[in-house]
Amino acid sequence: MNIYVGNLSSEVTDADLETVFSNYGKVSSVKIIRDMFTQESRGFGFIEMNNRNEAEKAIEQLNAYEIKGKKIVVNEARPRRDRKSKGRR
Repeated sequence: MNIYVGNLSSEVTDADLETVFSNYGKVSSVKIIRDMFTQESRGFGFIEMNNRNEAEKAIEQLNAYEIKGKKIVVNEARPRRDRKSKGRR
């Protein structure tokens, strides 16, 4: 299951998220989304957990959990939308 994590402090690392989420089960991947040019966190990321029950428990327990001074938002990630090309062919 793909999990969205928002309202992240710029100080939170992939390792921080993996540590917190691994308390609820096996984490397959962690990806904090970063600005393409500055590499600063954009304040959100994604966690992948293969076991749906573990993922749902993590969502339930960690939504509004505080990490590095900010309460995170945690929910199931929505499917990715196709991006429209901006005049490119």
